[in-house]
Amino acid sequence: MGILKQLEIDYDVDIVDEFLTHFSLMSTSLEPLIINLGRAEYFENNVNEIFRIFHNIKSACSFLHLDPLFKFAKLCEDLMEDARGKIAPGARASDEFIDWLLLASDELELYRKDIENDAEYFHIFNSKLVLFPADLIAEK
Repeated sequence: MGILKQLEIDYDVDIVDEFLTHFSLMSTSLEPLIINLGRAEYFENNVNEIFRIFHNIKSACSFLHLDPLFKFAKLCEDLMEDARGKIAPGARASDEFIDWLLLASDELELYRKDIENDAEYFHIFNSKLVLFPADLIAEK
């Protein structure tokens, strides 16, 4: 039995459908937000929005007991919380931070496909994501 079928057994189908719809919307909205982190005029708003996306994914995955996805979203949320602490006039994300977040966005897309394709298990975590960016903020 796959991930999707198990969700449909454990939870009302409407809850599962709503989760999949929102998860898809949130994960597809990440890339433009991430790319614009490199622009100082968008940094604060986008950091907060990306934080909210990861927080919402984490909360939903906690409720649905999707542990690998919950742990990954929590990791991303924690990193975004660190970035929130670095919000200052003229601040913008480092290229390393942007690249890491784009890789994280790709990881979320793989998790989404695992669920939608009713994979038996979630795919193996991309080990490159263990290498956190050293600097979240670009040098001025």
